[in-house]
Amino acid sequence: MEKSTKFLNTKNLVYLAILTTLLVVLNLLSTVFKVITNVNLTLIPIVLGALMLGMRGGLILGLISGVMTFLFGVFGVDAFTYFLFTQHPILTFLTCTVKITVAGVLGGLVYNLLKNKNKYVATFLASATVPVVNTAIFILGALTMHDSISVLADGEGVGVMYFLIIICAGVNFLIELGVNLLVAPAIHATVNVLEKNAFKGR
Repeated sequence: MEKSTKFLNTKNLVYLAILTTLLVVLNLLSTVFKVITNVNLTLIPIVLGALMLGMRGGLILGLISGVMTFLFGVFGVDAFTYFLFTQHPILTFLTCTVKITVAGVLGGLVYNLLKNKNKYVATFLASATVPVVNTAIFILGALTMHDSISVLADGEGVGVMYFLIIICAGVNFLIELGVNLLVAPAIHATVNVLEKNAFKGR
């Protein structure tokens, strides 16, 4: 109870509100307007949440992102997710929500474990953890819907694993990983500045 109260302080609530707003905006830009096709820009605020708010921040932001992804599929905004939803609604919901939520939690865990040894390295590894875990769980989740994925793979004239790893993840994963690693120094600097100066004197 004391830990929950400590987490829900003014500073954390403000950070959470800002990062949630950023997450929603990036999700809309990525999914609705297809600014960068199928690349998950929301990984950036989730990484920030994991660094600034720990595992709970990664969990909350990851869950919000996962639910949004699922709803975009339900309403047909994302054709791939919509197809899976029509075939396997529960598995689709679990895949959408679990993959990014677990990624956010593990990103926070990695950062917390390493930050006292080397905060810079901790930031890079946490930034890499989120897209790696997100993609890995997506592939595992998709394999539970093998029958539906095989229909899409047959349409592309390839095998299921090739379809998932190369076509679905492939370039998108590399871009997501690259973006997170490129912005890691900026994220590191931002977290340091905020930790030192935000809410000073409170």
